[in-house]
Amino acid sequence: MAVERGTQDDSHPRLAPGVRLHFDKARDGWVLLAPERVIEAEGPAHEILRRCDGKRSVADIVDELATLYVEDRAVIEGDVVAMLAELVAKRLILNGP
Repeated sequence: MAVERGTQDDSHPRLAPGVRLHFDKARDGWVLLAPERVIEAEGPAHEILRRCDGKRSVADIVDELATLYVEDRAVIEGDVVAMLAELVAKRLILNGP
């Protein structure tokens, strides 16, 4: 099933080179670190990002989060796809087959 900006259920998102998910002790929270950027990644954002390992598909991530948050899959899918599309546009996430 095709969704926004090339993010598809069967794509396997991963952090772009030079980008990493890091627990920042000073902020006492998770952040996405990229060259000259720091983006807070708490709660659901952290749960999405930690699953962007290039092995899980978008569908796998959505299924895991729907179980974790006991929420309707369609709601989770919309949130995941929107977040990933934004991060792909910012070149922080890469989508592979």
